[in-house]
Amino acid sequence: MGYEIRSLCQGETKRLLWPMGIMLTVIVAFQYFELPYDHVLSSVFSTGKVPAPAVENNSLVTGGPESKSETASDTANGLNSTGTHNVHEMANDTRTSKAEDANLQDDFDDGENNHEEPMTEKLEELNKNSTVDTVQNAGNGPGPEKGRESEQSFIQRNDSGGAGLSPIPVSPVMDLSSNITLQGANISTPPITIDSNTSSMDTDATPALDKIEKPAQSSLNTLGENSSGVDVPKENKKPEIPTPAVITIAEMKNMLLQNRASYQSMRPRLSSAVDQEMLYARSQIENAPLLKNDHELYAPLYRNVSRFKRSYELMEETLKVYVYKEGQRPILHEPLLKGIYASEGWFMKQLEANKQFVTRDSRKAHLFYLPFSSRMLEETLYVQNSHNHKDLIQYLRNYVNMISAKHNFWNRTEGADHFLVACHDWAPAETRIIMANCIRALCNSDVKQGFVFGKDVSLPETNVLSPQNPLWAIGGKPASQRSILAFFAGSMHGYLRPILLHHWENKDPDMKIFGQMPKAKGRGKRKGKMDYIQHMKSSKYCICAKGYEVHSPRVVEAIFYECVPVIISDNFVPPFFEILNWESFAVFVLEKDIPNLKNILLSISEKRYRKMQMMVKKVQQHFLWHPRPVKYDIFHMILHSIWYNRVFLARAR
Repeated sequence: MGYEIRSLCQGETKRLLWPMGIMLTVIVAFQYFELPYDHVLSSVFSTGKVPAPAVENNSLVTGGPESKSETASDTANGLNSTGTHNVHEMANDTRTSKAEDANLQDDFDDGENNHEEPMTEKLEELNKNSTVDTVQNAGNGPGPEKGRESEQSFIQRNDSGGAGLSPIPVSPVMDLSSNITLQGANISTPPITIDSNTSSMDTDATPALDKIEKPAQSSLNTLGENSSGVDVPKENKKPEIPTPAVITIAEMKNMLLQNRASYQSMRPRLSSAVDQEMLYARSQIENAPLLKNDHELYAPLYRNVSRFKRSYELMEETLKVYVYKEGQRPILHEPLLKGIYASEGWFMKQLEANKQFVTRDSRKAHLFYLPFSSRMLEETLYVQNSHNHKDLIQYLRNYVNMISAKHNFWNRTEGADHFLVACHDWAPAETRIIMANCIRALCNSDVKQGFVFGKDVSLPETNVLSPQNPLWAIGGKPASQRSILAFFAGSMHGYLRPILLHHWENKDPDMKIFGQMPKAKGRGKRKGKMDYIQHMKSSKYCICAKGYEVHSPRVVEAIFYECVPVIISDNFVPPFFEILNWESFAVFVLEKDIPNLKNILLSISEKRYRKMQMMVKKVQQHFLWHPRPVKYDIFHMILHSIWYNRVFLARAR
């Protein structure tokens, strides 16, 4: 009896085990094909795990190849890629241009450069064998415009990249010993996006140098065989604040004050006497004595004339600049002195020849100058219509690599006490990554494209016609003899100028608004240029409408010919913004208000106009190049703005 009962129980047990085994097999198979975890049985007994969404091909992955490589890189190098800075995220949508050649004086285009045919640039992956980080395409597809060149990949990815480019003929200085420790240069790959931000009236379909997002923060990393000697700039972590589409001058003032109080420059790794001198200068400026009736400075022109005066005095007494001697011509140490990019060339020439501010002793230097020409960089390395800017960016990376390996100046502050002066349209994008911490003096000073208040400087764009006599044709008619209400002439670059002509060309005798200046038969280009100049000298208001970019040489031209500038360029930061009270001598008109332009100008009383014109004449001294620099001229003003920003960014160890 007992045996029969045992046999019956064993039979029932076998019948129960079969369905249990089948159920377990089904569960295991389901996990294998549907769930994302590498260890199949772990999800049966584990808790708290949330399955990752399956990809379209139902493959089991925990992350794309990009995320895996970035994670591995961060783990290996101890990087912290969480740091962000909202100001550096501003989009960069610059327009390409073909500048005037060496014979600019005989190739007049109403005071403006001849631009290239429109195209869309795409910054592709830099050489992966380079000694620096790569900038890669994020693979997010084209910009919003369909059928445009921006949807194509203009550059074939290759291993050679820009490795052949070097600012010096040989690079033995880059062969560092393994026991040198510098800031790590490996960062997570910043994605590149293209945004064709053009108006429906922008018939030029103008190009854009791609928006480059910021690098992640990096921490100390020991150099290996394939690593770079350069300190990748570390961005400051700040809360993201949404910015409106158009930022007015009043709002820019507030942004300047806010950034002055909140922006944190890199703290020096080693304490030095120059740091204490900068802190002392800041204290002196903040507590400057009240200035009254200065015969050289007209107080209403300045935000705070007392601070400016004291800061300028301290600059003359204290400032020392170290100029890097490394690098070869024509990109380095070769200034261009003619045309619309002349500002960077004249500054380079006059600083390198200056004995008051330049020092050969780096220990005494408050600032370090990177003497490259953004115009010569483009002219030397850019291949026409190639849509490939990686060689230009790679050259600057190689240059920073070289000086940071040879000297320790860059690494002490991660470049925060270095500065550059660049007037080409592409300069903001080309310097955004590798020179992010530097003080950048830029003609293309667009607050929506990465210009950082309190750090960067708006560089005046000056159209020098005669290097031998930069003050040729200066001045204009008295206010009482200016018979033209408003004047503009220029090529149809960008989306804004066609709108201006649509509303005002040949519509009103008081508004002399042209495309190209009308030229009588038999008149040459020089005569046409004189007509342009005479119109500026005879007009009350000179319209400074943006072209492909926010900046225009007309702003300085108007001041040069003593005409009140009317700036129509949303988000343009005017030159020396931290010092000058621009609203006292210039008129700012929003782009959307072009249809109401005449009424805006007529609303300014004659008394108010005459006062503004008088102030234009007084501020003129700050925008003039002289064969030899003079006090308060444009050379000293550019240097002062760089000094002033550095003083207020300086931090003690």
